[in-house]
Amino acid sequence: MSDLFWPVVLGFLGAIVGSFLATVAVRWPKGRSALRGRSLCDACGQSVAPQHLIPLVSGVLLRGRAACCGAQISRLHWQIELGCAVVGALASLVVPGPAGLAVAGIGWLLALVVALDATELWIPDVLTGAIAISGVLSATILPPTLGERLVGGAAGFGALWAIGFAYRRLRGQEGLGGADPKLFGGIGLWLGWRTLPPVLLFAALIGLGIVAWRAATGRAVTRDDAVPFGAYLALAAYPALLLMIGLVA
Repeated sequence: MSDLFWPVVLGFLGAIVGSFLATVAVRWPKGRSALRGRSLCDACGQSVAPQHLIPLVSGVLLRGRAACCGAQISRLHWQIELGCAVVGALASLVVPGPAGLAVAGIGWLLALVVALDATELWIPDVLTGAIAISGVLSATILPPTLGERLVGGAAGFGALWAIGFAYRRLRGQEGLGGADPKLFGGIGLWLGWRTLPPVLLFAALIGLGIVAWRAATGRAVTRDDAVPFGAYLALAAYPALLLMIGLVA
């Protein structure tokens, strides 16, 4: 079997999954289900023809505009499709074969976290719950051990909860979103406790880098600005997971 078989398969599957997750990211915050009804144009509500639903390809052929009304298609669609394709391909390179699907799966869930938190500052409990449950179940096929994962889950949740509690007591206002400790706990159930410190550091550096870029481009930055720290945690967690599994393997 060609060395490119699994990267191509999971990359292609990732683009398809990304197309669905992009719909979820657009509809879920509005209280609409992505599982019911045909694909509809975000702008005019008309049904989208099947030939215009090909991940990545249709957006390029349509030049980023809806065929039905000419409205600009949200960049979120191609961004999530491309991101999920890359996630799938990278997973198969680190864990070739069917087991790579589990690694890709958590990457796809984290991609949805990034999309929802970056656009809506919202991470649903059902999403963090899915990350946590899959983290426990995947211990049967992937490192680290279940014991390290359970400690990681408790440490991840406890650390961010404690930081948020201390900030609230000192400043009298919320400093962390309520979903961030849950997300970090779920990440700990995938990575174990040893990898959590570098993930937290990398997430903080991502946030600082974005703030620095905004300041450098003339955008206003204040100490009270809300930031999607959950998205930064998700962005930091997936490469850390790939690196950890690659080193163990």
